[in-house]
Amino acid sequence: MNTLWNNIFRSSTEEESLAGFLAKVPVFNELEKRDLSYLETLIHVRNYTAQETVFEQSDPGSGMYIIRTGHVVIFTRDSHELEEELAILGPGDFFGETTLASPAPRTVSARTTEGTELLGLFRSDLLATATKHPDIASRILFGLTKMISERLQTATLEIRGLQRKLTEQEH
Repeated sequence: MNTLWNNIFRSSTEEESLAGFLAKVPVFNELEKRDLSYLETLIHVRNYTAQETVFEQSDPGSGMYIIRTGHVVIFTRDSHELEEELAILGPGDFFGETTLASPAPRTVSARTTEGTELLGLFRSDLLATATKHPDIASRILFGLTKMISERLQTATLEIRGLQRKLTEQEH
């Protein structure tokens, strides 16, 4: 069949759809199909070039980003402007999620490493959803709370492990 006709008659699979992609993001695990369709209307699609800054440390935080394609490096800068890389994130990873619930200055910087498509969900959109569709907003916030809780538990275990190693080295 001619490729023109393939493109016309090709149906979008769930994996290719924005809702299908969002369904795989842990924050949105509690959402039903109709919730995901609504979430699609809230998402801001942004395309970045290589080495483009997404946000800087101390910028006001306004929401989270989900990586659809490409990679993002998360880093901090010290008082001498030296960068310390904390993580490199890829498709399906998300960052900045704590500012959805509570606006605060960014504690890290984020920059793309290549051409990257990011999906933004911002606090103002979530607040509007809480008014219009409180059930959807509560499921998003429940997913967010679950992810933050899991990350906090993991960090606590890592800190305890480091403390044990330091104690063992002292003896």
